[in-house]
Amino acid sequence: MGKTYDMLNDKLIRFISAQKMFFVASAPLSNNGYVNISPKGYDCFKIINSTKVAYLDLGGSGIETLAHLRENGRITIMFCAFEGKANIVRLYGTGTAVNFDEPGFDDALALFPKYSRARSIITINITRIADSCGFGVPFYDFRGERDQLMRSANHRTEKDWKAYRYMRNPQSIDGLEGLIKPSTSKPDT
Repeated sequence: MGKTYDMLNDKLIRFISAQKMFFVASAPLSNNGYVNISPKGYDCFKIINSTKVAYLDLGGSGIETLAHLRENGRITIMFCAFEGKANIVRLYGTGTAVNFDEPGFDDALALFPKYSRARSIITINITRIADSCGFGVPFYDFRGERDQLMRSANHRTEKDWKAYRYMRNPQSIDGLEGLIKPSTSKPDT
């Protein structure tokens, strides 16, 4: 039977740190909207403290998580044991995002010293932690990270990469606001 926790303890932290991938779930408020689940790899998840975590959003074809966070803040992270003892851990909470052209991005990116470029940093304040058996999760062997996502980001100049992100991610599949280019106009004085 699963347990719930008020905060991340040493055992949960060890389990999370050992996983090679995790899943991110979010949804819009609309009953007609789509629930989104995104797999994440690389070394892009950080535990900030016992009730706060962050992950590096390297980018992708969709912008669902960012759009959902802007609309309602709800987010769930799930880790599954694909080797060793069966286990699933879910982190429920509210999230915020800071995007590559927004104030505070460089400070947030500092949590991930291996990376020089990312679409966003997602920070989650955990409100509930639960584990469950994971008996139905099969064994899988980790053979390595795919390199396509990093190659896609790194083969462009930074200026071209930013323009590409804005072009590819202006809104979610539900029509919610995604990446919006900051205004460069100065207010009237």
